[in-house]
Parts: sequence; C-alpha cells; structure tokens
Amino acid sequence: MSALQDKYASVISAAQSSGVSNLQVSEQDGILYVSGKASSSSAKDAVWNALGAIDSTYSASDINVDVQVAGLAAGASLKVNTESSNLNIRQEPSTEAAVVGKAAKGESVTLVEQTSEEWWKVKTADGEEGYAYARYLQA
Repeated sequence: MSALQDKYASVISAAQSSGVSNLQVSEQDGILYVSGKASSSSAKDAVWNALGAIDSTYSASDINVDVQVAGLAAGASLKVNTESSNLNIRQEPSTEAAVVGKAAKGESVTLVEQTSEEWWKVKTADGEEGYAYARYLQA
C-alpha cells in the first residue's frame, strides 16, 4: 500500500463499505484516483464525508474522487444539500466562473447533465441553467 492509499484509507474503505461498485483505486503522478458507481446518493455522500473528515475544504490536490450515482438521468430531480448557504449556479464549471443563479438549501433543481464528477449542469425552478458543484446535490 502506498503512502497516498494509507493517507486516504478511510475514503477507500468508505467506498467499499457503502457499496460502491466498479471501485477503481489507482495512482498516477502523485494523485490517488478513486472512482466507481454509487447505488445511491447516500453511498456517494459516505465517500465524500470520509474525504471531508480528512480534508474539510475538499481542496486536496493529491486525490481525485469520481463516484457517480448510477442511473441518474437527465431530468432527474436533485435536492440542494448545502450546510446552510445557497448553492451557486455558475456560467461555467469553475469556481472562477460568474454566478448566474442560486438555489436555496432544500430546493429542488433538475439535472441537465452530469458534466464531470465535480460539476453538474442543472436547471433551477426559475429556469436558470448553469453548473453546480455536484458535492451539494442529492438525488
């Protein structure tokens, strides 16, 4: 086991115990890649929560978590699951991009596309379309 796998052992075991299928753990250029399909958003959350316990800002540059909830199709209703604040809906899939809308905690948005593991394109009830951080969206 490498130092990175050791550091993130709790993330890997959370993925295993929450039932993530097709679990892949690989290392390249000093980055640990963890990917797989979650059977539910709670399984995905378990993995992110394990990462959050190690790195509360999710800003670690030495791990890439790509756990998608299987079977989420365009048009799926997603609930905004922020701690307390509004979720920013951005023009582009980047925290540098302009905010084009906001969704309140508990509000429902519609999935347009799972653009990447971190950013999903969504549409708000007001019809605003943009990119939101997938970490805060729950099926």
